[in-house]
Amino acid sequence: MAETIALIDFGAGNLHSVHSALKAAGALGVTVTADPELVAKADRIILPGVGAFGACRDALFGIEGMIETLEKKVLGDGTPFLGICVGMQLMAEYGVEHGTHDGLSWVAGSVEKMDAANGLKIPHMGWNEVEPTAAHDLIEAGEAYFLHSYQFKCNQTPSSVCATTDHGGKVVAAIQTGTAIGVQFHPEKSQAYGLGFLQRFLEWKP
Repeated sequence: MAETIALIDFGAGNLHSVHSALKAAGALGVTVTADPELVAKADRIILPGVGAFGACRDALFGIEGMIETLEKKVLGDGTPFLGICVGMQLMAEYGVEHGTHDGLSWVAGSVEKMDAANGLKIPHMGWNEVEPTAAHDLIEAGEAYFLHSYQFKCNQTPSSVCATTDHGGKVVAAIQTGTAIGVQFHPEKSQAYGLGFLQRFLEWKP
């Protein structure tokens, strides 16, 4: 039986591009939804995110029953989950873009402004190397497309970081806790590298 994939629509994600990339990666049963009941029935969950941390957080938390459903499905039932860009950042405890905003608190860490020291260009935009911190079922070494001005800062749980990139120093590129993985890069914009990653996520049995 074909799996169902819930692509969460909370008004702050690049849904069309992500949906198209998932289909190109072989996904069949993708449902774009803001309905917690449909998310509760899904075999895999994807949370994309584009924009400011606080606005994305408020939009996601503003959907009645969504946070409770995500916590039960992902933390309780072990449903595979993928957060993309701000969707990954929302896995943190809090973010400090335009004030301090609570996140999902799935991974100990915060989301903070990238340092523009030494003339470094912010946002971090374009292709950059993804370097796994250890052998990983989903993350392979290669080049992916990044676009962000804020970065995940891991607090006390460096084992949660499964890949980094370099932009004036190490920047977290991917995190994982249990069956939830988050990537700072955009798989849907990362051509062959991104499609390969999505294919592995669709087959992942953590």
